[in-house]
Amino acid sequence: MIVEQMMNKNVLTLNPSNTIKEAVSILREKKIRHIPIVNEQGKVVGVVTDRDIKEAAPSNLLDGQNQELVETPLKEIMTKNPVLGHPLDFVEEVATIFYDQQIGCLPIVSGGKLVGIVTETDLLYKYIELTGAHQPGSQIEVRVPNKAGILFEVSKVFHDHHANVLSVLVYPDLQHESNKILVFRVQTMNPLEIIEDIRKEGFDVLWPNMPGMTT
Repeated sequence: MIVEQMMNKNVLTLNPSNTIKEAVSILREKKIRHIPIVNEQGKVVGVVTDRDIKEAAPSNLLDGQNQELVETPLKEIMTKNPVLGHPLDFVEEVATIFYDQQIGCLPIVSGGKLVGIVTETDLLYKYIELTGAHQPGSQIEVRVPNKAGILFEVSKVFHDHHANVLSVLVYPDLQHESNKILVFRVQTMNPLEIIEDIRKEGFDVLWPNMPGMTT
Protein backbone atom coordinates (compact mmCIF):
# COMPACT_ATOMS: atom_id res chain seq x y z
CA MET A 1 0.00 0.00 0.00
CA ILE A 2 1.21 3.49 -0.82
CA VAL A 3 0.85 6.63 1.28
CA GLU A 4 -1.59 8.25 -1.14
CA GLN A 5 -4.17 5.61 -0.23
CA MET A 6 -4.16 6.41 3.48
CA MET A 7 -3.00 10.02 3.94
CA ASN A 8 -5.31 12.79 5.13
CA LYS A 9 -5.70 15.17 2.20
CA ASN A 10 -7.59 17.87 4.12
CA VAL A 11 -4.62 19.42 5.87
CA LEU A 12 -4.91 22.48 8.06
CA THR A 13 -1.85 24.73 7.79
CA LEU A 14 -0.51 27.96 9.21
CA ASN A 15 2.21 30.40 8.19
CA PRO A 16 5.43 31.12 10.10
CA SER A 17 3.99 34.53 11.05
CA ASN A 18 0.90 33.06 12.69
CA THR A 19 0.97 33.02 16.48
CA ILE A 20 0.95 30.43 19.24
CA LYS A 21 -2.53 31.66 20.13
CA GLU A 22 -3.81 30.91 16.62
CA ALA A 23 -2.20 27.47 16.63
CA VAL A 24 -3.71 26.61 20.00
CA SER A 25 -7.15 27.64 18.75
CA ILE A 26 -6.90 25.28 15.75
CA LEU A 27 -5.47 22.39 17.76
CA ARG A 28 -8.28 22.61 20.30
CA GLU A 29 -11.11 23.23 17.84
CA LYS A 30 -10.12 20.52 15.36
CA LYS A 31 -8.77 18.12 18.02
CA ILE A 32 -5.51 17.56 16.19
CA ARG A 33 -1.90 17.47 17.39
CA HIS A 34 0.15 18.58 14.38
CA ILE A 35 0.08 21.59 12.07
CA PRO A 36 2.35 21.89 9.01
CA ILE A 37 3.78 25.39 8.55
CA VAL A 38 3.95 26.61 4.94
CA ASN A 39 5.36 29.77 3.39
CA GLU A 40 3.66 32.01 0.85
CA GLN A 41 4.65 29.67 -1.99
CA GLY A 42 3.00 26.71 -0.26
CA LYS A 43 6.30 25.04 0.62
CA VAL A 44 6.49 23.20 3.94
CA VAL A 45 9.03 25.00 6.11
CA GLY A 46 8.17 23.57 9.49
CA VAL A 47 5.81 21.65 11.76
CA VAL A 48 4.25 22.74 15.04
CA THR A 49 2.92 20.15 17.46
CA ASP A 50 1.00 20.33 20.71
CA ARG A 51 4.24 19.33 22.43
CA ASP A 52 6.11 22.27 20.90
CA ILE A 53 3.46 24.61 22.26
CA LYS A 54 3.48 23.04 25.73
CA GLU A 55 7.24 23.43 25.90
CA ALA A 56 7.12 27.02 24.71
CA ALA A 57 4.09 28.09 26.71
CA PRO A 58 2.84 26.19 29.78
CA SER A 59 -0.92 25.72 29.80
CA ASN A 60 -1.45 28.19 32.63
CA LEU A 61 -0.06 30.92 30.36
CA LEU A 62 -2.22 30.14 27.34
CA ASP A 63 -5.48 31.54 28.64
CA GLY A 64 -4.71 35.20 28.14
CA GLN A 65 -2.56 35.71 31.20
CA ASN A 66 0.58 36.38 29.15
CA GLN A 67 -0.37 38.22 25.97
CA GLU A 68 3.21 38.65 24.81
CA LEU A 69 3.87 34.91 24.99
CA VAL A 70 0.75 33.79 23.12
CA GLU A 71 1.51 36.30 20.35
CA THR A 72 4.88 34.65 19.68
CA PRO A 73 5.14 33.77 15.96
CA LEU A 74 5.30 30.08 15.13
CA LYS A 75 8.61 30.51 13.33
CA GLU A 76 10.14 30.86 16.80
CA ILE A 77 8.98 27.45 18.06
CA MET A 78 8.35 25.30 14.97
CA THR A 79 10.50 22.34 13.97
CA LYS A 80 12.28 23.62 10.88
CA ASN A 81 13.07 21.55 7.78
CA PRO A 82 10.89 18.60 8.86
CA VAL A 83 11.14 15.12 7.37
CA LEU A 84 8.82 14.89 4.36
CA GLY A 85 7.15 12.02 2.52
CA HIS A 86 5.82 11.47 -1.00
CA PRO A 87 2.38 10.10 -2.03
CA LEU A 88 4.06 7.12 -3.75
CA ASP A 89 6.07 6.07 -0.71
CA PHE A 90 5.17 2.65 0.67
CA VAL A 91 3.45 2.61 4.04
CA GLU A 92 6.09 0.19 5.36
CA GLU A 93 8.82 2.71 4.48
CA VAL A 94 6.91 5.50 6.20
CA ALA A 95 6.52 3.39 9.36
CA THR A 96 10.30 2.93 9.40
CA ILE A 97 10.78 6.71 9.09
CA PHE A 98 8.46 7.31 12.06
CA TYR A 99 10.45 4.81 14.13
CA ASP A 100 13.93 5.94 13.10
CA GLN A 101 13.23 9.68 13.28
CA GLN A 102 10.97 9.50 16.37
CA ILE A 103 8.36 11.77 14.78
CA GLY A 104 4.61 12.02 15.25
CA CYS A 105 3.61 13.20 11.78
CA LEU A 106 4.88 13.25 8.22
CA PRO A 107 3.82 15.99 5.79
CA ILE A 108 3.33 14.54 2.31
CA VAL A 109 4.68 16.65 -0.55
CA SER A 110 4.41 16.33 -4.32
CA GLY A 111 5.86 18.84 -6.79
CA GLY A 112 7.05 20.94 -3.87
CA LYS A 113 3.49 21.41 -2.56
CA LEU A 114 1.81 19.96 0.51
CA VAL A 115 -0.78 17.38 -0.56
CA GLY A 116 -1.45 15.46 2.64
CA ILE A 117 -0.28 14.37 6.06
CA VAL A 118 0.20 11.05 7.86
CA THR A 119 0.22 10.79 11.66
CA GLU A 120 1.25 8.00 14.00
CA THR A 121 -2.46 7.44 14.72
CA ASP A 122 -3.08 6.94 11.00
CA LEU A 123 -0.37 4.28 10.90
CA LEU A 124 -1.74 2.49 13.95
CA TYR A 125 -5.26 2.40 12.52
CA LYS A 126 -3.94 1.16 9.17
CA TYR A 127 -2.11 -1.65 10.94
CA ILE A 128 -5.33 -2.63 12.71
CA GLU A 129 -7.21 -2.50 9.43
CA LEU A 130 -4.63 -4.53 7.50
CA THR A 131 -4.49 -7.26 10.14
CA GLY A 132 -8.28 -7.51 10.34
CA ALA A 133 -8.13 -7.04 14.11
CA HIS A 134 -11.20 -4.75 13.98
CA GLN A 135 -13.34 -7.58 12.58
CA PRO A 136 -14.81 -10.53 14.52
CA GLY A 137 -12.63 -13.58 14.18
CA SER A 138 -9.92 -15.78 15.65
CA GLN A 139 -6.15 -15.67 15.65
CA ILE A 140 -4.08 -18.80 14.98
CA GLU A 141 -0.29 -18.85 15.31
CA VAL A 142 1.59 -21.67 13.62
CA ARG A 143 5.30 -22.55 13.76
CA VAL A 144 6.52 -23.80 10.39
CA PRO A 145 9.87 -24.61 8.73
CA ASN A 146 11.40 -21.60 7.01
CA LYS A 147 11.24 -22.93 3.47
CA ALA A 148 9.62 -22.02 0.16
CA GLY A 149 6.01 -23.10 -0.34
CA ILE A 150 5.22 -23.61 3.33
CA LEU A 151 2.54 -20.91 3.41
CA PHE A 152 0.69 -22.69 0.61
CA GLU A 153 0.78 -25.96 2.54
CA VAL A 154 -0.77 -24.44 5.66
CA SER A 155 -3.27 -22.40 3.65
CA LYS A 156 -4.72 -25.57 2.13
CA VAL A 157 -6.18 -26.42 5.54
CA PHE A 158 -8.09 -23.13 5.64
CA HIS A 159 -9.25 -23.70 2.05
CA ASP A 160 -10.56 -27.16 2.90
CA HIS A 161 -12.58 -25.68 5.77
CA HIS A 162 -13.89 -22.83 3.57
CA ALA A 163 -12.46 -20.43 6.18
CA ASN A 164 -12.02 -16.80 5.17
CA VAL A 165 -8.49 -15.67 6.05
CA LEU A 166 -8.54 -11.95 6.87
CA SER A 167 -4.77 -11.50 7.11
CA VAL A 168 -1.46 -13.34 7.38
CA LEU A 169 1.61 -12.02 9.18
CA VAL A 170 5.04 -13.63 9.17
CA TYR A 171 7.45 -13.34 12.10
CA PRO A 172 10.89 -14.83 12.74
CA ASP A 173 11.03 -17.57 15.35
CA LEU A 174 13.44 -16.13 17.91
CA GLN A 175 14.03 -19.56 19.44
CA HIS A 176 14.72 -21.46 16.22
CA GLU A 177 16.21 -19.65 13.22
CA SER A 178 15.23 -22.54 10.94
CA ASN A 179 11.54 -21.81 11.60
CA LYS A 180 9.14 -18.89 11.26
CA ILE A 181 5.79 -18.02 12.81
CA LEU A 182 2.68 -17.56 10.67
CA VAL A 183 -0.13 -15.58 12.29
CA PHE A 184 -3.52 -16.05 10.64
CA ARG A 185 -6.56 -13.91 11.35
CA VAL A 186 -9.57 -16.06 10.40
CA GLN A 187 -13.22 -15.04 10.11
CA THR A 188 -14.57 -17.71 12.42
CA MET A 189 -15.28 -17.75 16.13
CA ASN A 190 -14.70 -21.50 16.52
CA PRO A 191 -11.40 -22.53 14.90
CA LEU A 192 -10.94 -25.81 16.82
CA GLU A 193 -11.48 -28.10 13.82
CA ILE A 194 -9.09 -26.00 11.73
CA ILE A 195 -6.47 -26.18 14.47
CA GLU A 196 -6.87 -29.94 14.74
CA ASP A 197 -6.30 -30.40 11.01
CA ILE A 198 -3.29 -28.06 11.03
CA ARG A 199 -1.74 -30.28 13.69
CA LYS A 200 -2.60 -33.40 11.70
CA GLU A 201 -0.51 -31.94 8.88
CA GLY A 202 2.43 -31.92 11.26
CA PHE A 203 2.55 -28.21 12.11
CA ASP A 204 2.96 -26.79 15.61
CA VAL A 205 0.07 -24.55 16.65
CA LEU A 206 1.35 -22.07 19.23
CA TRP A 207 -1.93 -20.21 19.74
CA PRO A 208 -4.55 -20.88 20.84
CA ASN A 209 -3.06 -23.45 23.19
CA MET A 210 -5.58 -23.75 25.98
CA PRO A 211 -5.84 -26.46 28.65
CA GLY A 212 -7.46 -29.59 27.28
CA MET A 213 -6.44 -28.97 23.66
CA THR A 214 -4.42 -31.56 21.85
CA THR A 215 -0.72 -30.67 21.56
